[in-house]
Amino acid sequence: MPDLAPVKRALISVSDKTGLAELGRALAERGIELVSTGGSAKALRVAGLEVRDVADLTGFPEMMDGRVKTLHPAVHGGLLALRDEPSHAAAMEEHGIGGIDLLVVNLYPFEATVAAGGDYAACVENIDIGGPAMIRAAAKNHGYVTVVVDVEDYPALLKQLDARGGTTRAFRQTMAQRAYARTAAYDAAVSTWMAGAIGEETPRRRAVAGTLAQSLRYGENPHQSAAFYVDGSDRPGVATATQHQGKELSYNNINDTDAAFELVSEFAGGDPACVIVKHANPCGVAQGATLAEAYARAFDCDRVSAFGGIIALNRELDEETAQAITGIFTEVVIAPGATEAAREVFAAKKNLRLLTTEALADPAEAGRMLKQVAGGYLVQDRDNGRIDPDALKVVTKRAPSEQEMADMRFAWTVAKHVKSNAIVYVRDGATVGVGAGQMSRVDSARIAARKSADMAEALGLDAPLIKGSVVASDAFFPFADGLMAAAEAGATAVIQPGGSMRDADVIAAADEAGLAMVFTGMRHFRH
Repeated sequence: MPDLAPVKRALISVSDKTGLAELGRALAERGIELVSTGGSAKALRVAGLEVRDVADLTGFPEMMDGRVKTLHPAVHGGLLALRDEPSHAAAMEEHGIGGIDLLVVNLYPFEATVAAGGDYAACVENIDIGGPAMIRAAAKNHGYVTVVVDVEDYPALLKQLDARGGTTRAFRQTMAQRAYARTAAYDAAVSTWMAGAIGEETPRRRAVAGTLAQSLRYGENPHQSAAFYVDGSDRPGVATATQHQGKELSYNNINDTDAAFELVSEFAGGDPACVIVKHANPCGVAQGATLAEAYARAFDCDRVSAFGGIIALNRELDEETAQAITGIFTEVVIAPGATEAAREVFAAKKNLRLLTTEALADPAEAGRMLKQVAGGYLVQDRDNGRIDPDALKVVTKRAPSEQEMADMRFAWTVAKHVKSNAIVYVRDGATVGVGAGQMSRVDSARIAARKSADMAEALGLDAPLIKGSVVASDAFFPFADGLMAAAEAGATAVIQPGGSMRDADVIAAADEAGLAMVFTGMRHFRH
């Protein structure tokens, strides 16, 4: 494998014509012969460049609506031939095959067709065949051939040609790796789409692909390397947001911002809402008459944990709320938008990241979630389960009041986003205690109560806000002890899935304590 490979002939066949004329002109100026197909050849000729049709190489015209044009020995022989192998050189001479030193290809817009809602026939028609075949051939023969599949790599290619008069082995290896990654991602997109189209929920093989969005300084800890990849989805969130200011997002920032935004999106169309997240768990969630009020109420749930947290809002950030947020150190604020006045307030906080998304995520949207384990990964549907208020089952003698029922629905929504075992106390549309991630549901109930008591002391209240609250449990109470811990803390009503073998005992304990309790019939474990 030579270190430097000359480029005398280039085959160009691209669906994305961005930068095509400029690239073609630059190659021609360097004395490189241009060979092209269909629309690419036409675009190059419009730019005033001399182009040879692939049909001139193969001796066959494009046929079958362009499905057959490059699948020919004259093309693949020119890409695959080992230049210093005598038998290959002899075969090229015998069959009149000229070498192709540079391949520039990007593929039919299959992913874009799917994203645009194309029907089955349209999606199938946009599955590229010749492109991936040429890319794989050129990448395999990277000892002699340079393959470029991304528009972003055009400048690097030209820089190589100017500096070296050809391409280096290291550059060709890098381009080959990117080429194989592109065809792998393309095939992953096709197979994933087809599995969905034919109703195959658990295909024998599942391919996953992503595009590098950001190399991160480190992962959860400084000794771990990390990167952020995006999957091309247009779901609003941290992956699609615009960052207006602040330092580069870290691994933990991205993870926590996603958790905060997914929760605040549950309140789309409702009153102004604010979510404060710390270590992927909400430490304060509230609604209010204004966004500033929602933030203040969320902040008062757990001011200690809110320090250095992530804030998500369900509507455009305004100046008043921005002023309130700058009262303590905050890592990230994410919202559908931000006024110019709010952005000016944040401009004084250089390290504070501000992200806008233009929209909220749809909590009911279907999707897949992956979790890696040793030797494989788990795949499941996104938890888009939402309860029908009319389907809630009152199981106690006392029915909840209208306010209790509203708060229970709020608490249930928040509990869905709290790590199990999750206990969430809510009063008047704001969390007043959150217990997350404990091995015992009783401990979660008690931790939330203790934190509420600490906040009452800090705020100078006569009693913790948890007194007179409602409580949500993400899964059923297996015994009455967890329920009693919540009642002792001051909860008056309970929302939980039900379904325990001891439901009757738990209901009896609730009746004895004068609690109202409803069953949802749905749990929300979150690990």
